[in-house]
Amino acid sequence: MFKIMLCCSAGMSTSMLVRKMLAVAEERGTPVEIEAYGVSEFDIQFPRYQVVLLGPQVKYMLNTLSEKAAAKGIPVKAIDTMDYGMQRGDKVLDYALSLIEAAH
Repeated sequence: MFKIMLCCSAGMSTSMLVRKMLAVAEERGTPVEIEAYGVSEFDIQFPRYQVVLLGPQVKYMLNTLSEKAAAKGIPVKAIDTMDYGMQRGDKVLDYALSLIEAAH
């Protein structure tokens, strides 16, 4: 089971992307747990996941959040702005899975 956290300013704008990612994972038969949270919940939620992807609106927090997660070996990366804007669930899912593989 791959565990992916998406993080944006309030957790709302990423929820559509989460649905698209889940649909792609289901089509492929890839076992995933994907949730979206607001950045205010980052500290509480991130330890439960293997990777954290940031929406464009919180990309400026990448260094701060990445440092917090580094102690637990959890990669934190920004979602490509075009993939986010176009709601490309397949591309974002592939990116998340590649980060999980690279970390292990």
